[in-house]
Amino acid sequence: MNLADEGFQILRTDWIQAVRRLTGIWREMPEMEAYMGQKMLFVYNPRAGKAQIRSNLLDIIDIFVKAGYEVTAYPTQASGDAVKAVRERHSGYDIVACCGGDGTLDEVVNGMMQCEEKLPIGYIPAGSTNDFANSLKIPKSMIKAADVVVNGMNYACDIGRFNNESFIYVAAFGIFSDVSYETKQDVKNVLGHAAYLLEGVRRLPSVRTYTLRITCNGQVIEGEFLYGMVTNSYSVGGFRGITGQDILLDDGLFEATLIRRPSNPLELNNIIMALVDKRVKSEYIHTYKTSELVVESEEPLSWALDGEFGGGHCRAVISNEQQVLQIRIPQKQN
Repeated sequence: MNLADEGFQILRTDWIQAVRRLTGIWREMPEMEAYMGQKMLFVYNPRAGKAQIRSNLLDIIDIFVKAGYEVTAYPTQASGDAVKAVRERHSGYDIVACCGGDGTLDEVVNGMMQCEEKLPIGYIPAGSTNDFANSLKIPKSMIKAADVVVNGMNYACDIGRFNNESFIYVAAFGIFSDVSYETKQDVKNVLGHAAYLLEGVRRLPSVRTYTLRITCNGQVIEGEFLYGMVTNSYSVGGFRGITGQDILLDDGLFEATLIRRPSNPLELNNIIMALVDKRVKSEYIHTYKTSELVVESEEPLSWALDGEFGGGHCRAVISNEQQVLQIRIPQKQN
């Protein structure tokens, strides 16, 4: 090696070391993180919410890219796709964003809960009710929600555990609990929230009850029940206030509502009135705050988790995992 080559090699080595030092400085500066380029996995349901995502997709991705993210977009094609996408692809990303209804968010959360590293989750609501997004004050506008994904703050919220699965805000059985997952997506797209109401009314004449043994807060409750829900939300099915009072989404506690079998149709009407109007009282409605609930039955009991079919179970152990996951929400207003 001649002197010129040796000098070039020294200069090249010094340049590489300088770049590495400068890169290290940049990585320590929060304002330069976007410039360095963070990576985002964006999972979306192209059919959710009247397929609105199709007309907003380019604007959403544009917001992400302008905020400094390198975006990988993944459109789901079938049930379970989002779980698999997050579980198998999350490595190497800084955040996972999703767009769809509560079911899409549920799948993304389930996928993330199966990962050792829990990344923050950004959510753009595009469903018919979007109960959890409303509870977190995430904007209904997709464009505004996309801005929250890149400019919002992380919120450590509770996640529910149902046997070996996770859910975000509601696990339910009995009357109305299967309305969401048995109502066709096309009907939801056309009628929105009204689709759930119409399907629920149609089922009233065929109400059935379930003989159960329920353990809650050290107390055992036995009898016939027509409905039960374990929630971590301000609303369910679009109805606010139905889940109880003094609700916090990060306190490690669920709000549990159990409804016993009424003795006649008139009492059933009173139960429904009591659910939507807290001034109306019913002796058949029992409410609890609890971190764990165990529901046992002789025959498999069908459950709905975040509006999706959760299978039939003779024993369901439902527990609260406090502040286990970061969800991106709007910045606090001064």
